[in-house]
Amino acid sequence: MTSDDLAYATIADITNHYRRRALSPVELTRALLDRIERLDPTLHAFVTVTAERALADAKRAEAALGHGQDASPLLGIPVAYKDIYATRGIRTTAGSALLADWVPEDDATCVTRLREAGSVMLGKLITHEFAFGIQFPGHRFQPAKNPWNLDHMPGGSSSGSAVALATGLVGGALGSDTGGSIRGPAAFCNIVGLKPTYGRVSRAGVITLSWTLDHTGPMARTVEDCALLLQGLAGHDPADPASSREPVADYAAPLRQGIRGLRVGVPRAYFLEGVDAEVEKAFEQALATLRELGAAVTDVEIPSIQTSWAFLAILMAEAFAYHERDVRAHPELYGDVLRERVLAGGLILGSEYVQAQRLRSRLHAEMLEVLGRVDVLATPTTPKPAPTFAAVWDPSFGFPKSNMPPFNMTGVPALAVPCGVSSEGLPLSLQIAGRPFDEATVLRVGHAYERATEWHRRRPRI
Repeated sequence: MTSDDLAYATIADITNHYRRRALSPVELTRALLDRIERLDPTLHAFVTVTAERALADAKRAEAALGHGQDASPLLGIPVAYKDIYATRGIRTTAGSALLADWVPEDDATCVTRLREAGSVMLGKLITHEFAFGIQFPGHRFQPAKNPWNLDHMPGGSSSGSAVALATGLVGGALGSDTGGSIRGPAAFCNIVGLKPTYGRVSRAGVITLSWTLDHTGPMARTVEDCALLLQGLAGHDPADPASSREPVADYAAPLRQGIRGLRVGVPRAYFLEGVDAEVEKAFEQALATLRELGAAVTDVEIPSIQTSWAFLAILMAEAFAYHERDVRAHPELYGDVLRERVLAGGLILGSEYVQAQRLRSRLHAEMLEVLGRVDVLATPTTPKPAPTFAAVWDPSFGFPKSNMPPFNMTGVPALAVPCGVSSEGLPLSLQIAGRPFDEATVLRVGHAYERATEWHRRRPRI
C-alpha cells in the first residue's frame, strides 16, 4: 500500500489488513501522526493531537490482535472527536476562548464506547465555536480549511471532522448535528455523514447547543464505515435524558441486500427551491441511479414543510438558555458572530418558542405519514456547493436556506452521501432520510448508491 492508500483505507479494509497481519495498529497510527504533522498546519483540522495516547491505544490494540481478540471491527481504528466531546484529561475547547483551557474529568459516553471497542484516539478536531459561530479572522482558534479549495468553507459545525476524513488524517470521526452540522461538512468535503435518530446515540458529555435538536453521530469516508461506527455508538444511555431504549439493529449486515423494490419519496417543495442548477442536475442523476438499482422513485408532498424555518426560533432560544450566564459574565470571550447569535436568542418570546414547537409537532406528524408510504426520502443535502470564507464573513450572509434542519425538527435519521462535483471542482451531495430508528434502511440505500458510483473515491489535491 502507498502512503495515500494507507491514509484513505476504509475501516473495513483496515480491519481485514489487521486480521491478515498485513498491517499493524502501531504502523498505521505512526503513519497518520506523520501525515497530520505534515498536512494539518495548512488544514487546521486538529485543535489537539494526542500522539502519546494514540500510540498507547495502538499498542493495546496490537496486543489484543496478537491474542486473537479481533471481534470488534473498530479494534485499532484511528479516530478523532469533534472538540465538543468531553475527553478525560485532554482539553476540550468547543472552539472557544471561554473553554480554551478546560480539561474534563470524564469522557463523553461516545468516547467511552469507542475506546471500549478498541479504537485509537488521534485527538480533538476543530468545531465552529460552540457548534454555532464560525471563527472570524483574529479569533483564538483558526477555522478548518476546505481541502477542495482552501478559500472555501468546509461546512460547519463539524468542520475539522470532515476535513480530517477528506484528507486521510483519520479513519473515522464523530460530529454533532443540530441543524446539519454532520451532513453539511460531509457534503462540502465529499465524505459520508449520518445524523442518527434523535435518542439513538448518547449526547452525555457533549456540550449542548439545543437540547431538543442536538444529535451525535458518525462521519466516515464510506457508508459501510458509518454503519460500523454507529454499531459501536448506538444504545441506551441513562446519562442522556433523551436516550432511547429502542433495540439496536445490525447496521452492517443489510447493506448488501440491494434496494430493488424499495420506495424512495422525493419531496420537491422546499428542498428543490433555490438550488443551484448543478446541484439539481446531480440530484436528478442520483435519482436515475436509484431507479436503475430497482428502487421505485416517486414525488411526495409534506404539507407543512415550509414551516421548517421555525427551527431557528427553537435553536436560538435554547442556545440562549444554555449560554445566558456565561455570555453575560464573559461576553469578551465569545467570538463576535457567536455572541450576536446567542444574544439574539434572548429576544425570542416564550409564546414564539411555543408556537415554533407546535409547528414542529405538525411537521413531525406529516413526515411520519409520508414515511408510512415510502421507505426513505431523497433530497439534495445542500442547495449550493461550499461558499467562500469571504461570503460567509460578510455581515449580510445571515442564515441561508438549508435542506437539513427539517430532519432535526422531526428527529428522523438522515445521511449525506457524495453524488457529484460542481464546475468549480466542489463536492455535491445526496441526502437520504428515513423512518425513526430505521438507520439500517437509510444506510442500505446510501450504500447501494455509493457502490454504483465513484464520487466517494475522489480525493482532494493537498
